[in-house]
Amino acid sequence: MRVVIAGGHGQIALKLEKLLAERGDQAVGIVRNPDHVADLEAIGAEAVVLDLEKSDVDAVAKVLDGADAAIFAAGAGPGSGTARKDTVDRAAAELFAAASERAGARRHIQVGSMGADKWETADVPDDFRIYLKAKKAAEDDLRARDLEWTILRPGQLTDDEGTGEILIAESTGRGPIPRQDVAAVLIALLDNPSTAGRVLEAISGDTAISQAVSAL
Repeated sequence: MRVVIAGGHGQIALKLEKLLAERGDQAVGIVRNPDHVADLEAIGAEAVVLDLEKSDVDAVAKVLDGADAAIFAAGAGPGSGTARKDTVDRAAAELFAAASERAGARRHIQVGSMGADKWETADVPDDFRIYLKAKKAAEDDLRARDLEWTILRPGQLTDDEGTGEILIAESTGRGPIPRQDVAAVLIALLDNPSTAGRVLEAISGDTAISQAVSAL
């Protein structure tokens, strides 16, 4: 498969790209900083330098041309300010989805956030509420598109070693999950197109990732 990943230098994306390359898939990461190209190439991925905050549908669609799948794993990140939570977590996600439609890359997976559907009532700081609002808007936009989409809302992300075991469902409750396992879940979702049209939460659990996703 040729898989194009937005946010190609993110922590989850780098793990995902490495896993894809190791199994013989073509991983293409979209990065904003040219200095990050070498990091992707070192793990066997291709890098495309493109700033999603300053790009348009046609430019992104060119990158997605011929792709078997698209994965949105970009994020403004902590301390980014409220403006970039909108321009990245919402607008860039919507742009990437629109480009997928334009390019005919129908399989589309978006990394969302737990709590996005309850952003208005969430007991969180204001900046995090703005982040959740942006993620929910991006989800709503994707759900309305003519794509074979899946939205994955992982639990609290950790840098622990992956366990290879998860709990995945429409609602799991709160819990942690290593970034390595999130990357593996994204691959399992790619391999199980029957998960299209689903919004799923994932946390660490006691079922092997491939088995848990296949059982959905």
